[in-house]
Amino acid sequence: MRIRELFPSETALVAQFYREAPDYWLLAKGRCDPENQASDFFTDAPPNCNPAESDRLGLFVDHRLSGVAELSYGFPERNDAYLGLMILGPWAQGRGHGRSFLAHLEKLARGRHAPRLYLAVLDANLRGRAFWEREGFRPTGIRRQDAETGHWIERLVKPL
Repeated sequence: MRIRELFPSETALVAQFYREAPDYWLLAKGRCDPENQASDFFTDAPPNCNPAESDRLGLFVDHRLSGVAELSYGFPERNDAYLGLMILGPWAQGRGHGRSFLAHLEKLARGRHAPRLYLAVLDANLRGRAFWEREGFRPTGIRRQDAETGHWIERLVKPL
């Protein structure tokens, strides 16, 4: 397993990953549009965050892109870190790669002196919620319903 930064020049690689691992997008959006979602991967960021300062990482297992993550800084508070996305392909799940990927992301956030790491989880994503809670994330009490999809989304936090 290897983790490294991904670059906009690798948009096609991320799109191929989404084609091979559409599960999260099908759950979250009801559809998977690999090209657009791969393009968004390199430009999206939470409010008040500079997308150019976000970490966009790939997890490689046997030289195959097997996971992606986007980590931003400055949301919800100026010093906080926010994990906007972390997806592993089904072939990489259940093998400890998610825990290793998260540990790497937490190390990056600590290196930026972030006191907390936040993320949002869909109520419908029971497996994802179980993972986050096992890894020490707790509800913040902030919930909202997505106007586009109708999903309920809850913000979780982990002190670093």
